[in-house]
Amino acid sequence: MKQYIEPFSHATEIGKALEKSILLTTKRGDEVNTMTIGWGFLGIMWGKPMFMALVRESRYTKQLLDENGEFTINVPLGTDEKEILAYCGTRSGRDVDKIKDMKLTLEEPDVISVPGIREFPLTLECRTVYKQGMEEAGIPQSVLDRHYPVKTIKRDIHTLYYGEILSSYIIS
Repeated sequence: MKQYIEPFSHATEIGKALEKSILLTTKRGDEVNTMTIGWGFLGIMWGKPMFMALVRESRYTKQLLDENGEFTINVPLGTDEKEILAYCGTRSGRDVDKIKDMKLTLEEPDVISVPGIREFPLTLECRTVYKQGMEEAGIPQSVLDRHYPVKTIKRDIHTLYYGEILSSYIIS
């Protein structure tokens, strides 16, 4: 069962959860993949509610998101999901099935093709309306040094995905 909400009525919960991490879920065909994110923004753009998610170039989730263009934001409410967040933040969907491994329960979506996750009940269904790769030249050196160290030939910079929030609810 879903309790429909206005996303901004739960902005405080979303913001506080984001400080600790939440999940971003997407899919390709029948393959559902989720990843832990700790950066994002809830706001208004072009007069529409948006969630802006940041996904690094190297992430498997980025491949799926680029193909599908849809994602859910999955926020825990009043529960400590550290084990799930740690697992989903340190494993790649290229190598493991995080949904199966963590015994996550998928919830049928309303508008998009990507399901929510019952264990992370506050759900935003989003469709990408704009994406933009971050430009290294515009990032302060102190931020580059801390968050984007050079690991190989280039830094693993984020792409920003502006997702229009098409449905928002709490799964019960």
